[in-house]
Amino acid sequence: MRMFGTVLVANRGEIAVRVLRTLRRLGIRSVAVHSDADTHAAHVAAADLAVRIGPAAAAESYLSIERIVAAAVATGAEAIHPGYGFLSENTAFAAACDAAGIVFIGPPAAAIAAMGDKIRAKQTVAKAGVPVVPGSDGAALSDDELASVAAETGFPVLLKPSAGGGGKGMREVHRAEDLPAAIASARREARGSFGDDTLLVERLVTNPRHIEIQVMADGHGNVVHLGERECSLQRRHQKIVEEAPSPLLTGRQRAAMGAAACDAARAVGYVGAGTVEFIVAGDRPDDWFFMEMNTRLQVEHPVTEEVYGVDLVELQLRVAAGQPEPWPAEFRPQGHAVEVRVYAEDPAAGFLPTGGRILALREPHGLPGIRVDSGIREGDEVGSAYDPMLAKIIAHGADRTEALRRLDAALGRTVVLGLGTNVGFLRALLADPDVRAGNLDTGLVGRRLESLVRRGVPPDVLGAATGLGLWRLEPQGGDPDPVVDPFDIPGGWRIGEPAWTTWRLTVAGAATYEVRHRGRAADAEITIDGSEVIRIATTPAGRHRQDGVTRSYEIAHDPDGTLWLGRDGLAWAIRQHEALADPDQAVAGTGGPVVSPMPGTVTVLAVAEGESVTAGQTLAVVEAMKMEHVLTAPIDGTVTELRARAGASVAKDAVLMTIEGAGT
Repeated sequence: MRMFGTVLVANRGEIAVRVLRTLRRLGIRSVAVHSDADTHAAHVAAADLAVRIGPAAAAESYLSIERIVAAAVATGAEAIHPGYGFLSENTAFAAACDAAGIVFIGPPAAAIAAMGDKIRAKQTVAKAGVPVVPGSDGAALSDDELASVAAETGFPVLLKPSAGGGGKGMREVHRAEDLPAAIASARREARGSFGDDTLLVERLVTNPRHIEIQVMADGHGNVVHLGERECSLQRRHQKIVEEAPSPLLTGRQRAAMGAAACDAARAVGYVGAGTVEFIVAGDRPDDWFFMEMNTRLQVEHPVTEEVYGVDLVELQLRVAAGQPEPWPAEFRPQGHAVEVRVYAEDPAAGFLPTGGRILALREPHGLPGIRVDSGIREGDEVGSAYDPMLAKIIAHGADRTEALRRLDAALGRTVVLGLGTNVGFLRALLADPDVRAGNLDTGLVGRRLESLVRRGVPPDVLGAATGLGLWRLEPQGGDPDPVVDPFDIPGGWRIGEPAWTTWRLTVAGAATYEVRHRGRAADAEITIDGSEVIRIATTPAGRHRQDGVTRSYEIAHDPDGTLWLGRDGLAWAIRQHEALADPDQAVAGTGGPVVSPMPGTVTVLAVAEGESVTAGQTLAVVEAMKMEHVLTAPIDGTVTELRARAGASVAKDAVLMTIEGAGT
């Protein structure tokens, strides 16, 4: 059967690496594309050939249809795999590939268009007999028309943009009197995010669960489904944990939803891999409704692959090459699979993106039942130009209990030092009793967030940081002068008993702790914030004994002086300084510096040097990795030392301006 000789992958990160892996296994010559920011990225190294397509900005590289098609033509690529995100659901890109005589590994442009508009998609599948959520089904409704449909549907309702996804512009409305303000807010966000403020209004399904069906269709009219995935664990309406099969559905419900998904695919002449997403009432599983269809490979496709023993990328390639029914004659699911997404983000700060250089990386390759789809390498710089997802860790087991156990063990062996990640949060989430029991819904993470995020710092971490700090004070005597001056030896030796030395250890995202110590790293005593004396022993390699328990830590040193410690999937960034007044402690009411909470781009600068502002007034907006953060004035005052510039990139904790109060 016909197969491609050369395929270009029009994406980056873990999905590009994952697609390239299949191309290599099939003996297909692979071409990667990259921006200037990704010159040394993992996907570039994994390809047979790599082509630069522009600067870091996605609009000038990964979103440039002209440059990607030109790269395909120049390298002799017969087909382009779009991955997900970027141009994967762009009808103009599919058309441009066709015009250049290059196969687009995805559905026809008409199918992308039909499912890309939520209103049109809802109308299309409803005609095919697929259940849809009660609500509006017409385009461009006025505010009054939306209000009328909401009243007819009955509160609570959900407002959602027609043109986009990812949770942007979605608003829950529980009372009629709140509807006008919600409509205005949703339109404003939809217009800013998608350039289209058309809204849908639907019945708000209570206790909702997000379940999706994987479909495959060839170019000869054959459509099959490969069961469902449960994607109910979400933050900011975006998935973070996915599993197959769902712990909710019965065999009868699975068959009914699978048949409906195939009907939806046939309704638009679908070809290739796609996902039909449903919302299900958790307390009434027979009440399920079509939400949307993603006309591409999904982030969470590995759990389906692990359960069904197939390579969905290979099936995409064979379908795109024109092969009929290139899938097994019978799909036989085996066991259970769970996937988590590893993000560069801070759950304790509302999942704000983080960034920085990866100083140390340990991924759980080689563990039983564990698969790692990763797009990062040690030494990579994670910036704000692209999505913050770094990798996916997938566990497969004979049943759900085994899969969850294996996944927790894998996360505990995962180390990423140099930037904040959500690995520790994911372990806490998977240990939640309701998650373990399969009692899921899309609001669970939001309700449990405070109990799931890490707030304090374990004493052993402070002890290990102190021990490692003491090792750095040890003299480095050696040839040609092996003699060490005894007065150069740390430990606080004095006549009578050793003297105490006080350090202040500031832990990023936590607090500053006063640690007193005496002795040497291999045998020292410490107190933490006035605690009883604790005896510690630390090796330079990160082996640390405290309170009779010995632990091992991964260690990395940032050039800025920060010590990174990691264990059990957790990581801490620690800075040591003498016991002086904390410069970050501002006197209440006096204002101070306004800093960026994340690395990103200043998209809005709403004030000028010398301008008077009031408490709560918008000062600037910083955007990074699909998230906006609005910075507001902490007090009434005056803008001074304005450093921010609209369009400029800023680092995390960069000072953008200072607000001086009347008393300063």
